[in-house]
Amino acid sequence: MKFVSTRGGEKVTGARAIVQGLSANGGLFVPEKFPKITAAELEDMTELGYPARAAKILSKFFDDYDAKELAAACEEAYAKFEGNDPAPLVRLDDGVYILELFHGPTCAFKDMALTLLPYLLRKGCDLCGIKEEVLVLVATSGDTGKAALEGFKDADGVKIAVFYPNDGVSKMQKLQMCTQDGKNVDVAAVKGNFDDCQTAVKEIFASAECVAALKEKNIVLSSANSINFGRLAPQIAYYFSAYADLVSANQIKNGDEIDFTVPTGNFGNILAAYYAKRMGLPIRRLHCASNKNNILTDFLQTGVYDIRREFYKTTSPSMDILVSSNLERLLFEISGRDAKLTAKRMNELKTNKFYSVTEEELAKLNETFDGGFATDEEGVEAMYDVFVDTGYCMDTHTGCAMKVAVDWFEKNKKDETNMVIVSTASPYKFPQDVLYAMTGNDVKDSFKGIKRLHAATAMAVPKCLKELRDKPVRFNKTVDRKKLFEEILEFVK
Repeated sequence: MKFVSTRGGEKVTGARAIVQGLSANGGLFVPEKFPKITAAELEDMTELGYPARAAKILSKFFDDYDAKELAAACEEAYAKFEGNDPAPLVRLDDGVYILELFHGPTCAFKDMALTLLPYLLRKGCDLCGIKEEVLVLVATSGDTGKAALEGFKDADGVKIAVFYPNDGVSKMQKLQMCTQDGKNVDVAAVKGNFDDCQTAVKEIFASAECVAALKEKNIVLSSANSINFGRLAPQIAYYFSAYADLVSANQIKNGDEIDFTVPTGNFGNILAAYYAKRMGLPIRRLHCASNKNNILTDFLQTGVYDIRREFYKTTSPSMDILVSSNLERLLFEISGRDAKLTAKRMNELKTNKFYSVTEEELAKLNETFDGGFATDEEGVEAMYDVFVDTGYCMDTHTGCAMKVAVDWFEKNKKDETNMVIVSTASPYKFPQDVLYAMTGNDVKDSFKGIKRLHAATAMAVPKCLKELRDKPVRFNKTVDRKKLFEEILEFVK
């Protein structure tokens, strides 16, 4: 399997795509063609555990990796998760299910990929003959940073630097990152929002001067954001796994179509579901859930992507994003894989702050996608209603997805298609906001919020969050986005 750039000009192996992260012209790597999973293969998955399911999907993309090694790496990665199933499916109501993706080392869905990415990157370097030290740069809206830090800490031949928006993440997310242990890690806040962080990191990748300066130090760049296909590919697996679980539980028959509602900001999570559909998974519709930063909702309705709008800080900070990087991959597909047109649109976004797709392309999008959003208040109401009705407690991002799913069912009362709502984080990562949604109580201290949320719900508190109270803060610096590379050079000297 070869990988091509959404902006043209490159065709590389899977290993090279992972190690490089971005193409030289700033495009994103995508598979040259989508591998297929047959109905028989899907049926066979019902008998497999999650690591074997993931290995099967990944081997379809990364055929330059040894299949047995890949399977062993999946077993090792997902053994770090709590419980017997890294991605359990919980029945909420007739035909409605929650896919829980927060049972990993950092209590967020990013663990599903970032526990495995260190293996993919290290092995990729070996396959590409790369002997230099690898510097992994990460821009995070909250969850990716901690998951990447945990995955790469003390990894041989790798350094990792994580940048998050100052005052743009939850207190618990910030504490997770700033107390990170490991000899090869660096964390810094950036003045601005997530888009400022992401843009600054992308500019470093695209700068020949920055790349050359690092090469002089025997360092090559890579990424752990979902712009890296090695981050995106493991996410495809959990959509297949959820479907296999529904089949094995006799909730559906193999071949029946289902829907997914996915909370997303950078568009990677829902794009993975779209890729699963392209591979043959019987997905009918994908419901894209946003918060008040509802640029994706507007785009799916109008075909215009316009970032000339107010940026909001919300109680679902991982979705406080206006520039959704992975949307570029979807644009590439709906344009008929027109790399020149994709590059033109990305340039329009950079220079004019907006672009639009054709009516035909929008119609193609709407065959699969629809979008909705929830304000903070609407998310609270959705979370509270579910808790009262079922006793199920969810985090703020999943609350946005719940609101969008409920809206869909209210508009389509006769729709009997099974719906899976993707839950992306433990409620304990946002204890104060979740506590308020569940009980109406407002506390200022995160750990007091955890204690009271536990009393109200009896949910087990993840050990990794409980221990944060006593961990010393290692990183407390804030940098200007224009001085990000100076911070990087100081880190790697």
